[in-house]
Amino acid sequence: MSSRKDFLKVLGLSAFAPFFNNGVTGLSRKQNIVKPKRLREGDTVGIVSPAAPVYGQEKIEIMQESMEALGFNVVISEHVTDQWGYFAGQDKLRADEVNKMFANPKVDGIICARGGWGCSRILPYLDYEMISENPKVIIGYSDVTSLLLGLHAKTGLVTFHGPVGTSEWKDFSVSYFKSMLMDGRTVEMKNPQKVEDTLTQINDRVTTIRKGRAQGRLMGGNLTVLTTIIGSDFLPDWDNTILFLEDVNEGIYRVDRMLTQMKLAGILDQINGFVFGKCTDCDPGSGYGSFTLDQVFEHHIEPLNIPAWSGAMIGHISEKFTVPIGVKAQIDATKGIIKTLESAVQ
Repeated sequence: MSSRKDFLKVLGLSAFAPFFNNGVTGLSRKQNIVKPKRLREGDTVGIVSPAAPVYGQEKIEIMQESMEALGFNVVISEHVTDQWGYFAGQDKLRADEVNKMFANPKVDGIICARGGWGCSRILPYLDYEMISENPKVIIGYSDVTSLLLGLHAKTGLVTFHGPVGTSEWKDFSVSYFKSMLMDGRTVEMKNPQKVEDTLTQINDRVTTIRKGRAQGRLMGGNLTVLTTIIGSDFLPDWDNTILFLEDVNEGIYRVDRMLTQMKLAGILDQINGFVFGKCTDCDPGSGYGSFTLDQVFEHHIEPLNIPAWSGAMIGHISEKFTVPIGVKAQIDATKGIIKTLESAVQ
């Protein structure tokens, strides 16, 4: 990849580099990193639904009470329960709700209520100039991946892959949320060590794909959603990054197909390290001829000769890390540890 860039520079064609990046416009774009202000008890968080709606008053109440238990005042968008097909209102309306939360000086941070599908559809309607002038914490996962990556690509804002408003907010998740977003610490993320009435740990194990340590900017999210914005202007630069991924309810062949797409797009050739979280309900299934997920990693990740591991607490699970997008970190693929090397907030 570097030799191709040097070749373009020598020919004086660096301005045309995006056209030689296999369709991944974001590969040539670099952004100055913008860190939002940390959240504090007494701050106000705004809750929006940039994708699917929240169904049921009880979920609204639990979401509000969870935020209040964290010490926040809560402003919930009046449209979180709107329904337009499978969306919480039409695309422009959902984008406007995100814009309003960033523009509102009384709102200190933004929590996405849930995922689903739809964040990619609002990206063209966001006011990136206004958002860059009002940087705030914004957090979510799953479909929110495209919103987090799009905001980072366009503004340089550090965004956060972590719990949504309707998450269970167990102690494990709360601890990482607070350490990252409220205390402003450098954080070591490692799986829980739980040996209950078995001879060894059964759940949340780490599987090393290739040993070693690597440093780079954390970048990634939901695999399916990430691949849907490849080739757009909403994909960040991938040079010297640690790619983290997760997914849910996907066939192994689909994971294979999406990693192949990332490889053909030139993304995998640029990363320094790889972390796969959980692929919930992604078993090979019945029948013959399926690879395992581990074998797919052998095909796509092992040949990269970079530190890599799977099993991180990232994904559609009740206990999860809060992972900052754009922040420098180090991974230890042997021990299964992600450690941020700088605070993700001011």
